Amino acid sequence: MRRVCLTLPTNRACRPAISELGAEAAYAARQFEVEVHLLILDSSDPRTFAEHAEAVAAGPGVPNVVVHHLDEAMQRAFLQEVIERAGVVKPDLVLDLMLPADLSYGACTNRAFLIASALGCESVHRRDSDSSYQLLHGETVFPIQHELASLGRRAADVQDVVTETELDPVHQQKPVVLVASSFIGELSVDISEIQQLDPEVYVDIVSLWAPRDWSAQQRRELVAESFTGAGTDPFVEDRAVLTIVDPMRIDMCNISFQQVHEELPLPPATNTIGSDYFLMHAVHDAALPGVLHNRNIVNFYTPERRTDSGFAAYQLRLTKFFLSMLYFNFVYQRMAEAGGSLLDGGHRLRASVVADLVRESAELDREENIQRLASLDRSYRKLGGRYAAFADLLAAAGPRLLDEAQRDIEDFALLIDVWEPLIQAGRALGLPRPRQSL
Repeated sequence: MRRVCLTLPTNRACRPAISELGAEAAYAARQFEVEVHLLILDSSDPRTFAEHAEAVAAGPGVPNVVVHHLDEAMQRAFLQEVIERAGVVKPDLVLDLMLPADLSYGACTNRAFLIASALGCESVHRRDSDSSYQLLHGETVFPIQHELASLGRRAADVQDVVTETELDPVHQQKPVVLVASSFIGELSVDISEIQQLDPEVYVDIVSLWAPRDWSAQQRRELVAESFTGAGTDPFVEDRAVLTIVDPMRIDMCNISFQQVHEELPLPPATNTIGSDYFLMHAVHDAALPGVLHNRNIVNFYTPERRTDSGFAAYQLRLTKFFLSMLYFNFVYQRMAEAGGSLLDGGHRLRASVVADLVRESAELDREENIQRLASLDRSYRKLGGRYAAFADLLAAAGPRLLDEAQRDIEDFALLIDVWEPLIQAGRALGLPRPRQSL
């Protein structure tokens, strides 16, 4: 029986999300001939972890659904054994990149990729703890319906499960490696207050992630569609398009991968929004088929972000996102130029080619990032209040953040280099099968 991994990384209380994810796992097991491994990677505090464990234990037993609820100690023990078995260079650094002390969107998803492979799962289906599912006529709208219908099949063979095809016939023999959608509701990045305070400052800030040579009009167009997801319109009927999926149309809270997650990891940068979006760009630039559907997830914000400490931490992650774009814009452009040469004869991503591009980007002049920090300083001071206070913190931290951004991209190149040995070691090691089921 085909095994699939439905995963939820979390560092916060999210009992409702765990229950909803369990319902999606049960739905998948009923509708498809699959064994669903529900993987909860839980970095929350001990009390919250215990509450989550209660939610898992309270769930009804469902055939072909197996739950793995792992705290950081369990994850670290697994990683240490995998890293030792893989015999990689700089094992202590690799462990830190896979399980850093600070928040990392890429690292938590990389752990899901690695553990899913160890479980023998063919695909990974990722959700977020600060989101929920839509309803239609009282029934939950689960994205996994489209994901399992198409993932892993030849593009030519999924015509019967999509509503539209926009795929060039030259790609029809390639496998579908990505099925995804987006979200409705609040912006994916919590900056709507800036837009309300000063729309022009909002444009100045958000446009900082654009390539430097873009025109003012291109930047404004980017700002208009940034972080908005699929808007606010609720789900009314299914639409699924076979295509080369545009990364701007999808979100990591509503995504699934087959094959490619075992070929390339995500950037392990810490305290950096958007560090987990790299793989969708690689899939797009290599012209690998995907399905874009409209079972959008509902995004919401947790109260912690609105506290003073949460505000500063969030703005720091946003700043580091802008600094990372010096490197990623370069890599994305070069991957787009490489196109099909990013793939080998078996339609698999050539990780060494991507690693070389990432390593080359690390040599870029920092002047562009120095200008980004200066622009952010001006914008935050215009906004005043706690934004001006954050500008003071940013001014003091600027040199360190420039160093961190460069080191993050260097670390990413290293992780790409060792990813294949880690995946192979994880498969050989496996993961003990738990007793609990939801």
